Amino acid sequence: MNGFTASGSGTRDTTDLALTDPLTGLGNHRRFFDKVDRLIRERADDPAPFAIGLLDLDGFKPINDLFGRKAGDFILQQVALRLGAAMDQNALVVRFGADEFAFLYPMVFSEEAVARKAQMLIEILSAPYDVGERTARLSASVGCSLFFSGDETTEVLVNKAETALYHAKRNGRGGVVVYTREMEEAAKRVTRIEQALRRAVSAGEVEPHFQPIVDLKTRRTIGFEALARWYDRDLGHVSPATFIPIAEERGIIGPLAQLVLRKATEAARNWPQDMFLSFNLSPSQLVDQNTGLQILSILSRTGFDPRRLEIEITETGLMTDPASAEKIVEDLRRVGIRVSLDDFGTGQSSLGRLREFHFDKLKIDRAFVSSIMDDKPSEHIIRAILAMCEGLGMDVVAEGIEDERQADRLNQFGCGGGQGYYFGKPANAEATLGYLRESMRGAQRMRVA
Repeated sequence: MNGFTASGSGTRDTTDLALTDPLTGLGNHRRFFDKVDRLIRERADDPAPFAIGLLDLDGFKPINDLFGRKAGDFILQQVALRLGAAMDQNALVVRFGADEFAFLYPMVFSEEAVARKAQMLIEILSAPYDVGERTARLSASVGCSLFFSGDETTEVLVNKAETALYHAKRNGRGGVVVYTREMEEAAKRVTRIEQALRRAVSAGEVEPHFQPIVDLKTRRTIGFEALARWYDRDLGHVSPATFIPIAEERGIIGPLAQLVLRKATEAARNWPQDMFLSFNLSPSQLVDQNTGLQILSILSRTGFDPRRLEIEITETGLMTDPASAEKIVEDLRRVGIRVSLDDFGTGQSSLGRLREFHFDKLKIDRAFVSSIMDDKPSEHIIRAILAMCEGLGMDVVAEGIEDERQADRLNQFGCGGGQGYYFGKPANAEATLGYLRESMRGAQRMRVA
């Protein structure tokens, strides 16, 4: 059985319709649960393994937006036909959700075997789809789980497959992950961090730390980047590399960012007026049309001059929804907020983005800076970026500077700004204020001398 349903008379009874997806002709999630439930009961006395999987189409929404919903439906029908044709006699494939499919292999008994099957499905789906006079391409990510014990239910198996799919998505598109017990522990830890982070944001316990940005020619501090830092009484210090992706994925990033921006602007009010504050916007904030209003509301409440604020965005954030990002950027620039493109050189179409968007500043990714002293290609790339920015009238900051040699070389090349541990690690508001006072005292001593 391949998951398609038909009767000899050309009619379907009510039960059959309730278990069928009307767009693709495949079974739906109810048919899938029904079939797996039945298989578990059949193997209750002798629980021989079987495999299930969830297949999610990567980036289907942009295809829908580009070609239209009718073309999107047509592609889903073609996906269903390809998957149905790939199933063997005992297997089942259903449309599980909007752009998600599920499959059942009753006669697959090992992780290696289901991974091979899933990879084959991904390859089948990767061939181009004809959409009128154009073609579209798709990739897919797959999460699989195996039935081993009579204690497992369909819901448990599906949850495990969802956990594996989550890991497949995080590892990059077009991959297969089979569930392991280690993933379950990792998923539980993510949930613990998520719940603790929700409490921390609600209680205002996430703090901004500030890393200096300097003028490479004079070595004078000209601004600071605000970075979120979080200490939990049970978890201890949680790295932003851990909690920021969780905040993004679980829908906490908006309230978290608003909290950190409010605290950061309150602290930065006490800095010299010629110093700017740099703040990062996440990809999900660039698709939320309330983002601009939220930022302006925070600035109004804290009394922070918008002209002293720089917003950093990444190319990944721009690519998620370019039209939405452009609208938000325009709203911010209209009130004097400057906009910086972060991590330049790591995206797929950075030059195109520079043409489409007007940026005030560009930040060279630390990957190029770290190898500037011993890697000629990195040196040439940095020189090219600096020449391009000069032509476009954009300021430049090099990230990840860790020693004097790198700073001096970048200054020789004409790079205006620098940031990195060599100039200072991120510090809390009180320590940053002390840093500024000491810097001003040092400048006064130099003038007297």
